[in-house]
Amino acid sequence: MKKYFAALIIALLPSLGFAAGGVEYPLDKVDIDLADKAALQDGARTFANYCMGCHSAQYQRYERVANDLGIPHEVMLENLVFTGAKIGEHMKIGMRPSEAKAWFGAAPPDLTLVARVRGTDWLYTYLRTFYDDPARPMGANNMVFPNVGMPNVLVALQGRQYIGCKQVQVVEDGKKQFDPLTGTPITHEACDQLTIEAKTGTLSTEEFDTKIQNLVTFLAYSANPVKLKSQRIGTYVLLYLCFFFVFAYLLKREYWKDVH
Repeated sequence: MKKYFAALIIALLPSLGFAAGGVEYPLDKVDIDLADKAALQDGARTFANYCMGCHSAQYQRYERVANDLGIPHEVMLENLVFTGAKIGEHMKIGMRPSEAKAWFGAAPPDLTLVARVRGTDWLYTYLRTFYDDPARPMGANNMVFPNVGMPNVLVALQGRQYIGCKQVQVVEDGKKQFDPLTGTPITHEACDQLTIEAKTGTLSTEEFDTKIQNLVTFLAYSANPVKLKSQRIGTYVLLYLCFFFVFAYLLKREYWKDVH
């Protein structure tokens, strides 16, 4: 039995490596606040306008999202529903899987649970590291997921990004290096740096980063809509157990007092 199990693990290693999809690229940290309704609403708007052309969130309902995010139903239907779906229906898309496979080579995955599968740091970095690559069928590539089959749908917001060379300060053991005589930073030319072409996007770098942070916040909520409620209930349970422990200990001591 152990031999079969070991053989199965070895057989799965190539597929696991493929699924990792370029995790060697350093990930940027992102702060996610699921209690920030404004960020969640902006993320839902970005998701509906830029992601739902190809990606569904079929395990989520429009009504649940509207109620949780404080969006009136009529506003939700008018601004975030483009398929004619009713408020109680799941967040599906009109594109058929067969059409998606013909256009993209594979059907785009559902994104309901993507934040739980990939992690928020991975998503935040991935969505910000698309760059122009004429060699790719969609004209774009990605630093986190090399040879990705997805086009850069956010290029109008971020601007055209490409890999170029620029001077980067030398860092050793986590410390920036300076010339001991002049005190100026020691730099070297790095030719794997992402650079955004000026005036090609509608948002500044800071504004785009915030937009992506809000989108990732919405995806994190979608992956676990009851997280805040679960944490709140968990806090109450722990407080109850601590309170109960005091009485249980006093009762135990009272019963065992006569035994000794």
